Order: sequence, then structure tokens, then C-alpha cells
Amino acid sequence: MNYDVIVIGSGIAALQLVANLRTDLNVIVLTKSKLSTSNSSMAQGGIAAAIGSEDDTYTHFVDTMEAGNRLNDQQAVYKLTKAAPSIIEDLIQRGCSFDQKEDGALALGLEGAHRHHRILHSGGDQTGKSIVKCLRDQIGNNVTVIENLFVFELLIGQDQKCYGVKGKDGQEDIHTFYSNHVVLATGGCGNVYALTSNAATVTGDGLALAYQAGAALMDMEFIQFHPTMLYIQGRTKGLISEAVRGEGAVLVTDEGRTIMDHHPLGDLAPRHIVSQRLYETMKKGKSVYLDIRSIDNFDQRFPTISKLCISNGISLSEGLIPVAPGAHFLMGGIQTDEKGSTTVQGLYAIGEVACTGVHGANRLASNSLLEGLVYGKKLATHLNKIAGETNSESVLSLKTKQRARCLPYSLPPLKTLQQQMMQHVGIVRTMEGLRAHQQWLETFNLEPLLDMELEALSKHDISLVFSLITAWLITSSASQRTESRGAHFMNDYPFEQKAWKQKHIVQQRRKVKEDTDESIEAATFT
Repeated sequence: MNYDVIVIGSGIAALQLVANLRTDLNVIVLTKSKLSTSNSSMAQGGIAAAIGSEDDTYTHFVDTMEAGNRLNDQQAVYKLTKAAPSIIEDLIQRGCSFDQKEDGALALGLEGAHRHHRILHSGGDQTGKSIVKCLRDQIGNNVTVIENLFVFELLIGQDQKCYGVKGKDGQEDIHTFYSNHVVLATGGCGNVYALTSNAATVTGDGLALAYQAGAALMDMEFIQFHPTMLYIQGRTKGLISEAVRGEGAVLVTDEGRTIMDHHPLGDLAPRHIVSQRLYETMKKGKSVYLDIRSIDNFDQRFPTISKLCISNGISLSEGLIPVAPGAHFLMGGIQTDEKGSTTVQGLYAIGEVACTGVHGANRLASNSLLEGLVYGKKLATHLNKIAGETNSESVLSLKTKQRARCLPYSLPPLKTLQQQMMQHVGIVRTMEGLRAHQQWLETFNLEPLLDMELEALSKHDISLVFSLITAWLITSSASQRTESRGAHFMNDYPFEQKAWKQKHIVQQRRKVKEDTDESIEAATFT
């Protein structure tokens, strides 16, 4: 079938795009699970916007740049922070409500690395859920939504343009959709790690699809680990928002000793610093807790977190929540311009799957929902100007691929991959561990599969192949950055290096480029 715009994913970026597209456009949203299942819906934190009387967009810009170790694209950050107040106003006009103080003014919270109170919340710790619901209510009759459809291939023509997608439904039946404009809004890749805050569906599919199609990816080594995941018997059970520390909670050991006194920002230090401290403390055999005893009416202020703790047997009256760091957010992703265009014509990316340059080496807290909203609206503005001419299946000249009948060898269970990624490509990395893990990934010889039709494989097997590809992209990129910067910490190279200042690792099929004129051959799966 032909559509004006195909959107893959149903998070906040996707919904913001759909809500702002022209109503005469024929739009289809394809989502791997349910429309309401996404990291955006689970987001407990808020949206950063400089709307306070003592705040300004330039300070928000500076805070974002510093959190990202100034690897950020300055123009992109400036435009993001400048757009934030109008994005909030637009949401309010659409019917989205934000928490208020007793005098009726918007309540502004504080989170790590922010100089001012500028975090807006909705429903306490249900900001993502509230905004997603608001945007879902804006979906018009011109939009078709298909749930439980796993997109496993981008249709690329002989002219290297993207012309549509193929997907499988719950019965493994294949469906093909055509369009001149295909948007990836599939989220990040948290579930390639054993400990993560991400929804179970977030396994890096969009990243692998883009790489398979020949699009450029950038900064894949930068994975942010959230310091405070609810941690019980070696497993993470959900996220404990940074807003809890913003309200006064502190991290302590089982002996009651605070662990963040060494940093001038204390428990509100940047996330990678807090995560590294937790990692070091837990490696010594100590447990870490979030001490919430200073927060009055915790269950009212944080209803979602309270339910999560109680359902997992944690007594809030004791005031100590066991925590550990988990993979949370990908700063890198598919390289895009300011409109969301990728290096493949007809293919776009927005939200966490995209690398817009706004996050640099580490994302500032509560800038993720903001990025999705800003770039979803930007792409809508662009597509509203150019969309409307659909393809005819008969005129398409797609690349010819040999069909993969079955996997030629057995692949490791996802759990094994997740454990290996946590061990070798986690919070603290070593060159020895990265190289060993990369060599292990390359033994599976996945590169030839990227040039084949995967429709004969099961959704499970395709998803596993995509997870392995995503893991390789992260590991390969991390092994090349011989320094520590932001969320990428190397024991072998514990400091930032001047030679790496403002350098990005760009990965594309069969070549890797830095942001200089020099190009080098990439390591591949072969």
C-alpha cells in the first residue's frame, strides 16, 4: 500500500510528528508493540525549559553543553533550548497539564547539572505518560495505526533512496508499505544490556535497520547509565527518577555513609559521574540505597515510584530504596541534519534513535523528551512542505537480494549478549575487554546477512540479529575512542584527550569516518 508518510515507532517524537502533520496527508504509524508502550510513556522525569523568572535559555544552553562535555553541536543546542519555552506553551494549548504550586504557577523542579529549577512535571512522576496521552488524542482520521508489527527491512532502490518498509505481524505474516518518506522513531537500545531502564521492546532495531540501509551512524559509544534503578536480587525492576534526588534524597551505603560527598554538586552531579561512583562502590561489595527519609509525603509526590517499590516488597516507611545503575539513553544514533534527514534520501530519524548533536558525550537530564518534541515538530514542518507524492509499486526499482532461508549457524541467547555488554561495554571499559567482546561479536559473521532478505527468519531471530549488530556498533565505536569523555569511561585512558576534542566517530557500511577529511576502512563482521 502507498502512503505519504510512514512512521516507525510510537514514542513522543513519533506522536509529536503525527500531531503536527497536515491532515490531508495519508499517514501510517507502525509500532512493534502497543501504541502506549514506549520509553516515552515510562518517562518519570520531566521536560527542561527555561521559563522561570531567574532562568534563561542561554543558561540552559550552557548547562547542556557542559553536561555533554562540549562535544555537542552548539547551533543544535542553542536552537533546542531556545525552542523549549514555546514547546511547553504549545503542549499547554493542546490540553496537556503540568504540575502547579499552590499559587497556580508552574512548579519547576531541579535535577543534576542544572543551575536553575527548570524541570516541568505532569502527574508527579508520570510526565511521559501524560504527554503521550495528550498527543495520542491529537491523532486524526488521516492516520492509520498498526500495532504489533515488527519492521525488519527498509526498501532501498537502485538509486539508494528509501521507498518503504517490510514488516511482520503477530502471525509472522509479511506486510509491505510504500512511501517517499519513511521516519525511524524506534527509540534507543537499552535492552542490549542486562540492566536497563528501557521498555522490553527497545532493542536497537532502528539503528540496525539504518546501518543495513547504508545510513551513517554517529557517537554510538556514548551510552548513558542512569544511576538509580530499583535493584533487587541482581535485577533491575524499574527507574527511580533523578527528581527524587532533586527533592533531597541522597545515595548511601548499607553502613549509612554518603557516597557523593567528593563532588561539588553532590548527589546531583552529572549522571555518568554518579553512575561511576555507584559502580566503584558496588564493586567493593557494598550495597547502595537511595535515602528518601528527608522527603515529606513521598507517596504523593512520586506515586508511580511508590507503587513500583511497594509491588517489589520495598517498605517506604524505612526510607531506603536499593539502587544500581542501568543502561538508560543513547546519545549517539543515526546521523541527521536539523530537519531529521539521514544520509539516505527519503529516510528520516527523530527521537532517541537519531543523533542530532544536542546531547554530546552525555545527555543533560530532562532534555530527552524535549528533543523528541522539538525535532518531531521540525520534521513535521519540513514534510508538510514536500510530502504528498506517493509511489507506485510498479515503478519501483528495488535492490535485488538473496533470501536468507535460515540462520547458517546458531546465535547466542539475548541474555548472554546482555551480560557480555554489561561486563565489557558498560559503565567502566577497558581496551582489552572491548577488543575481546568485538572479536566475539565478529565470530557470528553477520555482515553477509545484511545483504539478504530476512523475511524467512522468525521475528525472534531477526530481532536477535539486530541486537547483535547494534552491540557491534557500540563496541566498535567505543574501542576507537582512546580517551574518557562523558558517558564513555576507559580505565586505560581515564582523562579527556585534546586530540579527541570535537571529534566524532561516524559509522557506515564498510567505512568509518571521523569528522575530518580523513577516511579509514571500517572493521566489519566479516
